[in-house]
Amino acid sequence: MEADIFEYHKEEDTVDIKSFQEEKQKLIQPTALKDPKLAKLKEALVNWINSTLKPEHIVVQSLEEDLYDGLVLHHMLSRLAGVDVPVEEMALTSPAQIRKLGLVLEELDQRLGLQDDSRIKWNVKLIHNKDLLATIHLLVAMVRSFQPDLDLPPNVNVEVIVMEVSKSGIKSDVQTEVLTDEREAGPESLMKSEREDPIEKLLKLEAHKVNTVKKAILYFVNQNMQTLGLQVADMDKQFADGVILLLLIGQLEGFFVPLCDFNLTPVNHSEMVHNVTLALDLLNTLGLKVSSVDPQDIVSQDVTATLKVLYALFKKHNGK
Repeated sequence: MEADIFEYHKEEDTVDIKSFQEEKQKLIQPTALKDPKLAKLKEALVNWINSTLKPEHIVVQSLEEDLYDGLVLHHMLSRLAGVDVPVEEMALTSPAQIRKLGLVLEELDQRLGLQDDSRIKWNVKLIHNKDLLATIHLLVAMVRSFQPDLDLPPNVNVEVIVMEVSKSGIKSDVQTEVLTDEREAGPESLMKSEREDPIEKLLKLEAHKVNTVKKAILYFVNQNMQTLGLQVADMDKQFADGVILLLLIGQLEGFFVPLCDFNLTPVNHSEMVHNVTLALDLLNTLGLKVSSVDPQDIVSQDVTATLKVLYALFKKHNGK
């Protein structure tokens, strides 16, 4: 019995060694993992993923630990490219995870326009093995393709150890790997900074300045709602169910939203989301683009999201 166990492990070890022969492997130098630029890049990518997947209530904390099973990448592909790869939602076993990753990465590579395998710096094996270098390369490529306006820290380079296992032995070399280059902060990045959402700029100012603007917007809202006998006292909470927002849009734009199209007295979360979704759709139809606002943000009383919507209306109609 003991001999059988010994033979089994011996055979498995042999196969494992062969799998690494003639294959180059890159490992980030342990000292490079402490580089502040690398830390900022990782943080920017985590924030991007969490912002993208916020409507689905998916939160990522670690690039190495949270992407290897294909779940996050599957949802990112769906949100960014509108592609729903037919795979199981939860892959619990290693073979199932590898299969899922293979299908998702195949679709991603096509969407990224990468047909030449020699140019691709990631693969199923590396991502599933929680390889940080490959994971970052993949995510940076996704940002450049799907959201090129997103600011990533520029000129992030790391030292890597390149190892090659062959029958004659192991060769190693130290190289510099480019993760992001100077184009990450080119003229487009500066222009984007200049046209940053005014509400996001406002919320970075002192509290009294924020309150001054909120009072001005609140006065504007109540001035237009008084004909309906309505008054807003708490801007952060009273727009959460979408009712006053819909009535305000109707008042400002000169039309009446049919009562059958929304819930005048919403009693649950889904009815509130329906109302706010309708309001945002109306704003979009009217040509009022409100950046990075999801219906769920308004319902959950997100101050930034609520102010963005009201400011868009205020800016358009306050001059009348």
